[in-house]
Order: sequence, then structure tokens, then C-alpha cells
Amino acid sequence: MDINEWWGLVERAREAAGDRADDRDPPDDPLPGALTDVLASLEPERIAAFAVTAVDVTRSAYRWPLWNAAYLIEGGCGDDGFMDFRDGLALLGRETFTRAVADPDALAGLPVVIRMSRGECGWIGYESLNAPIAEAYHRLRGETASLDTAVEAALRDRIRPADPAGESWDAEDAAANRRHLPRLAALFQD
Repeated sequence: MDINEWWGLVERAREAAGDRADDRDPPDDPLPGALTDVLASLEPERIAAFAVTAVDVTRSAYRWPLWNAAYLIEGGCGDDGFMDFRDGLALLGRETFTRAVADPDALAGLPVVIRMSRGECGWIGYESLNAPIAEAYHRLRGETASLDTAVEAALRDRIRPADPAGESWDAEDAAANRRHLPRLAALFQD
């Protein structure tokens, strides 16, 4: 699936979710259902293509600086947490995602991050983009085994990065965080 088409589908879901598109607070987060509805309007093969492109998109964010930003924002962030963070970041839309991958400190300007820094409700992450994808596919086919098979076949020859890209530093080193992520450090460390 063309990356522009992929982001266009995410944007359609965000528009359907309205002013709550950036609200990842369960249980009434409207975006996953909106994404399911958007994807269910596609042919099953297009849903599988969306799933493959989702892997490419979230892998592009597999970067140490972004992981360290997630660590600051969430007060810790392991492997699974960083997968959730990247999935949720993709749901924030192309502009926010692209800006955050290029400059993770830019996340400090997001209203949800500001709320989180105050100890208020909020979460950037999303447990898995696979859930709305599988639900949409299931609506059309009544099963998801063929989706799993198609996605696995498409990704079979792709090399998964062993380690995140970019410069790494100890996410618990306050001085390093102030150097690399000054705006986030000001919100979460000071």
C-alpha cells in the first residue's frame, strides 16, 4: 500500500473520531472503532496491505531518541510499551508522527503530553494497531487466519532491525535527557 494512501486512511479515521481523535484514554477511545470502520470499507487484500504498511511505519520510529522520549513521558518504557507508544503515535497522524520521529522533543508541545506531565489523564500509546485491523478483516471474512498468513508472507523477507537506530543514552540520566530532550526533561524531570 502506498504510504500516502495509508496515512489517508488514518486521517479518515481521525476525522470520523472528531475532536477526541487524540484521546487514547480507554474505555471510550473513539479512534480504534473509527479505524475499524474505515478499514472495513476496503477489500480484504487492502486491509492486509494496510497491516503490512503499518509495520513499516512503526518500524521507522524504532529509534533510541524516541524510545527515551517515551521513557520520560511514561515514567518508564520497555519493549512492549515502546511498541504501544509507536502504534499510538501513528494514530496521532502523519504530521505529528513525522515530527516526533525527526525530533522527539517536539512531543513536549502535545496537549496530551502536557497533561501527562501534570499527572492528569492521558496516554499516547495504543495497545496494538493489529486490533482494529483484525476486527475490520473479521467483519468481511469471518476469520483472521488468512490475514495473518498474508501479512507474514509479505514480511517474511524483510529484515527486522536488531537494535533501534539513532544515538542512545541512559534514559535515567537527567543531565543527558536535558541535553537531548530539553523540553521533555523540563516537563518531566524538573
